Amino acid sequence: DSTIATLISKCTTLVKVTKEGLMRVKVDPDKCEGHNRCCALAPELFDVDDYGTATALNDGIVPPELEEKAKLAVQNCPEYAIEFVNKQTPEKGC
Repeated sequence: DSTIATLISKCTTLVKVTKEGLMRVKVDPDKCEGHNRCCALAPELFDVDDYGTATALNDGIVPPELEEKAKLAVQNCPEYAIEFVNKQTPEKGC
């Protein structure tokens, strides 16, 4: 059934996107240890507070031209403190 296949596809997408179709990132401050690789790789997307904890800029919205940098930041975080998020509510069953 194509409806089931579509739902499975939506539920297993690795890079989640917002309602507008833009990627978003989120930094978990409890996991961040201040290595700041994200800031070195994507200074347009991340900043550091006075304690060295990274934060996502611009409400975490990643412009299309910076998606590769966002992916590098997520992949290079040794504490796995950065993730892609979706502002939309997941579809029922996800």
